[in-house]
Amino acid sequence: MTKRFALSIAASIAALLTGGAASADSVAVSFLTHWPPETVAKLEAATDAYSKAHPEVKIEIRAVPFGDLLTTIRSQGASANGPTIDGIYDLWLPELARDKLVAPAPADVAAEVEKNWPKGVQSAASVGGALYGVPNEIDLYTLNYNKRLFAEAGLNAPPKTWAEFEADAEKLTKKSGGTTTQQGFGLINSWPAGVVHPFASLLASNGGALIADGKPQLDTKQAGETFALYEKLIKSGASVPAMGAADANTTGPFLDNFVSGKTAMIIMANWWESALKAGMKDNFKDVATAPVPVGPSGDASHSISYSWMTVVNAKADPAAQKAAWDFLAWLNGPTSGPHGASAMGDILMSMGILPSRNSDVAAFKDQLNSPFLSAYVAGLPEARPYPVVLGGQEFTEALQQHVEAIEFGKESAAEAQKAAQADAVSILTRAAK
Repeated sequence: MTKRFALSIAASIAALLTGGAASADSVAVSFLTHWPPETVAKLEAATDAYSKAHPEVKIEIRAVPFGDLLTTIRSQGASANGPTIDGIYDLWLPELARDKLVAPAPADVAAEVEKNWPKGVQSAASVGGALYGVPNEIDLYTLNYNKRLFAEAGLNAPPKTWAEFEADAEKLTKKSGGTTTQQGFGLINSWPAGVVHPFASLLASNGGALIADGKPQLDTKQAGETFALYEKLIKSGASVPAMGAADANTTGPFLDNFVSGKTAMIIMANWWESALKAGMKDNFKDVATAPVPVGPSGDASHSISYSWMTVVNAKADPAAQKAAWDFLAWLNGPTSGPHGASAMGDILMSMGILPSRNSDVAAFKDQLNSPFLSAYVAGLPEARPYPVVLGGQEFTEALQQHVEAIEFGKESAAEAQKAAQADAVSILTRAAK
């Protein structure tokens, strides 16, 4: 497959040269991502390796904060001068495809993905039966906790139920005067996914769902109990909203407080492993992961999972689009990286992110069994995919506002539940028209 892709790009460029549409000019491809500088450097190393065999293709990497990624794609993606390749969150795909800002994958790419990626990940990268992106990472949530703080509080195991979770959170909370010096459980605010994904994981572990058959399920008993859990954590003082802020790079106080030992438990995704290692250094050994606690209406622990993919700008020059797809085929090819896996797999594993290509999962089997990642891997079979629907981003942001309203005392749990369901019905109904 890789050889055929290499030949196809050579033929495409030769045809352009023969037809006089381009002389000896190279094909320029730009790649937009939200990754941090150290990861961008790894992606640039991969592009350099590709360019040795394809000197006619010049690939430029651009990075923006996560909080600016979707707006950048929307503002520049309608232009031929916008980024050729975008790394996107699966939730955004339905609207980008509807607005014709992303191009369907060529048949060769679609066939490769169908053969080598899990069905669920393929589905998240597809709209109306057409594949639009090459999947790369898959992320899900577990309970992250500090073993040292647990031992100091006389706790020898992570909580398995919500009752244990609430009790442990209170035991792990410390105050000095009127100031909380250590919170038992860290909530996240100021970041839609950071707010909603942990909420959705607790809801799933309580037997509920955000959306079912295209209809919001925030008015159920299971959802009501999840809203109430947040209210209890705030009122007990076990969670302090001021300690949970995130910034546009999805870092900030919520990360800093866990790194510094001021947050004992948090529900977070696997991708932040590299940030924890960088911040905690030797103290990273104190971090452990465990399944999300099971709620009173649940029968098992479930996490919310989501995926990312790379897509190609539908407005880009045809030669650039062709070069972009060929590069993505190489980048995600089975042996393009230095460790017997894809180059993309190597990049993802450097961040503690789970690769989604089947051969990458096999290649990194030992690393995926590490103390930190093993609980995430074990949780994959029972994970619930975050609903990818038209209006999904607006739905998420609306739910975020109501969860944060509980955190900051602006709405009771009952008020937040009622308003969140009403907003969700309105948003999804409007989006479906």
